[in-house]
Amino acid sequence: MRKPLLIIQAIYYALTGIWPLVHMPSFLAVTGPKKEVWLVVTVGILVLAIGAALFTAAFQRQEERSAGVLGFFSAVGLGAVDVRYATHEVIRDVYLLDAVGEFMLALAWVYVFFKSRDSAGK
Repeated sequence: MRKPLLIIQAIYYALTGIWPLVHMPSFLAVTGPKKEVWLVVTVGILVLAIGAALFTAAFQRQEERSAGVLGFFSAVGLGAVDVRYATHEVIRDVYLLDAVGEFMLALAWVYVFFKSRDSAGK
């Protein structure tokens, strides 16, 4: 389950990270106007970089726990930001859809962590 999860999260992050970089007008049309467009670009680049790291990790021969940690905490962090600022009406509610996806990824990582721990103990 680890490899498919790495690939799924990598693709999701690649798509969401690159979107504002290649077509800011459509990104802003969906997510709402932003005062600091440079910050949108910065977050897009960082999310794209996380996706690239996760994708690379999916195809390494040796599994490293660090990729899962990156995937888990990225999902939790981005999801928490979505919920915090959408519920305080700083960003549009459409970000709550992203939060659902992020928390599903985080839960999947928890499952992978516990499953690998159980497998190692057998």
